[in-house]
Order: sequence, then structure tokens, then C-alpha cells
Amino acid sequence: MHIEPKPGRTFIGRFEAGQDLLAELNGFCKQNNIRLGVFNLIGAVRNAKLGYYDQEKKQYTGCVELNKKLEIAACMGNISIKDGEIMVHAHITLADMDGNAFGGHLMPGTEIFAAEFFIQELIGAELVRGKDGKTGLPLWQ
Repeated sequence: MHIEPKPGRTFIGRFEAGQDLLAELNGFCKQNNIRLGVFNLIGAVRNAKLGYYDQEKKQYTGCVELNKKLEIAACMGNISIKDGEIMVHAHITLADMDGNAFGGHLMPGTEIFAAEFFIQELIGAELVRGKDGKTGLPLWQ
């Protein structure tokens, strides 16, 4: 399965310190009605919550809760539709002051210190997530 969308609007900006990173991403996309897109983000967080998908249990589990200051080495993902709502799917890699890296699915509870984003809206198609029978994941249908 694949589609060939065209570039739409491009957004560059930053999110405010003290806010939840995933909530800010979702809120921005909903406010701007971005129904399909991709994004990249850099910056730093005061703490982080990362998820891990347990392939045997077919559910997301809390993987790592980091209560320390970290650099966002990379945060990327996509924007599509799930249950009729705009949904951000984000993965993040974080680094501590010793160069240790942590990564996973961005979960609610990651507090922004600084976050600069690039969001590329895509138009001409819509991707809707639905439960995949083989993986249990909400994948594009």
C-alpha cells in the first residue's frame, strides 16, 4: 500500500517550555487541521516518558521514565487520522550529558525545556489508522 501526496503547508516554530511535548504536537496539528504530514523536532526536555510496543502482548507498555534533563537528539513522526481524530505518531531519541541515548515511542508526560519543530503537511490523500489483525497495532489501512 502506498499513496502519492503532494506537499502542502510548511510550518516552522517552537513550543513553550513546561508543556507536554506530545500534547503540543497534537494540539498544533489539530489547531491547523493538519490531517496528513510528517515532522522533525529538536531541543531538550526536563523529563521524558517513552513507550515500547510489546509484540507478544500486542500493547504499548511503559518502557522508560527518565526524570532528568535530556537533549532531543531526534524526534520524528507522522500525522494521520485515528478514530476520526488527528493523531501524531512520534518516536524520539534522547541523550544525557554522558552521551547515553534512550529511545522509544513518545508518550504523554514528556516536559519541554526547548523544542523547535518542522512540520510538512501533505495533501491529496488521507491515511486512516485501524487495528491490524496480525500486529494489533493501529496501522494505516
